[in-house]
Amino acid sequence: MLDSPISENSISIQEALQLLNDNVDTPGLNPASPRHMGYIPGGGLYYSGLGDYLAAVTNKYAGLFYSAPGAVRMENMLLRWMAGIIGFPEDAAGNLASGGSIATLIALATARDAMGVKARQIPDSVVYMSAQAHHCLEKALRIAGLGECPVRILPMDAQYRLQPEALEHAITADQKAGLRPWLLIATAGTTDVGAIDPLLALSSIAKKHGLWYHVDAAYGGFFALAPSGKEKLSGIEQADSVVLDPHKGLFVPFGLGAVLIKNKAQMAQTHHYQANYMQDTLSATEEASPADLSPELTKHFRGLRLWLPLKLHGVAPFRSALEEKLLLAQYVYQRLCHMPNVEVPVEPELSVVVFRVIPSSGADINTFNQKLSLAVQQDGRVFLSSTKLQDSFMLRFAILSFRTHKETLDLALQILQEKAAELEANWQA
Repeated sequence: MLDSPISENSISIQEALQLLNDNVDTPGLNPASPRHMGYIPGGGLYYSGLGDYLAAVTNKYAGLFYSAPGAVRMENMLLRWMAGIIGFPEDAAGNLASGGSIATLIALATARDAMGVKARQIPDSVVYMSAQAHHCLEKALRIAGLGECPVRILPMDAQYRLQPEALEHAITADQKAGLRPWLLIATAGTTDVGAIDPLLALSSIAKKHGLWYHVDAAYGGFFALAPSGKEKLSGIEQADSVVLDPHKGLFVPFGLGAVLIKNKAQMAQTHHYQANYMQDTLSATEEASPADLSPELTKHFRGLRLWLPLKLHGVAPFRSALEEKLLLAQYVYQRLCHMPNVEVPVEPELSVVVFRVIPSSGADINTFNQKLSLAVQQDGRVFLSSTKLQDSFMLRFAILSFRTHKETLDLALQILQEKAAELEANWQA
């Protein structure tokens, strides 16, 4: 790539495609692959690619209903559909953002204003979450000017779920200390282990103490479409704001997150601005405009990448694929539990499974699993990632590609056994 710099002279399309193939498409990870089970994958739906192509060539400006009524209506329709999935009211507000991080920023900025957190109050305004909360939440707090808020990292149970009793105790202690609890963040599908915090119990505590209740369901939210997933997410409908990522649970390409906020007026209060040169747009108010509900003014028509596959496939295949991932996680969990010298500390609630191998050679457990992870990755047939739980190095299945099926898991388990046996036979610390 660097040997072909941007210059005054053109190249042929064949040469450009070769550069793309050799330097962009071939190296690195392929999240759309059925054997990508390391990070929460995304992408691979062909109709989504067509949707992006159509959005680009028509170049609709999707920020204002005045300029692109059909595009804005489509995106709002998708948001209302998502609201229905999680039990939010039909008049809830929302936005299709570039991903979960920006969607989270929109939600927390709205929460800040809705809760009346002023600059002078920030050092006394307390936020509650668990250690399993995604790092984008603290990042969003900082960007939203809330970086000096005290953040209470609350204890979790053995399955890495936030403990309601610990939350109640922390809130009471902070109130007695003269501080102001204002924000509770729960997670519906943690990145490390796929845990779901006790959403209903947490909502009751948030309501009792007058906290804004935000649920990060970027990974787990769309499992509400699966027959066995909906009950797992009971209580999410009590949240004030929720983030979901279609580029995770709905298999569309990276670049599509969604935020839903129950009170539209609160969302508009934070994000709506008006300029003189936009006065003509005030005549079109049949649908809420994305530019009034997010930091973006210039906005790509990203809803088409989701609308087109939903219309051409229907929702039923998405339900089936998500249910399959829940079943596959249980399958690999059971297989791992029956393997000698394998420790599986968390039963999966969704589609992430963490484990480690306890070597019989007496090797250091963390070092052995680090080398096992590297051996599997260097083998190249499947991709698994790793994480840490406390001080333990763990390997990790993240099963979410719609192309991943039972035979993929069988291959991965076979490779793990092969590589573990090779390491044991040739161990050198």
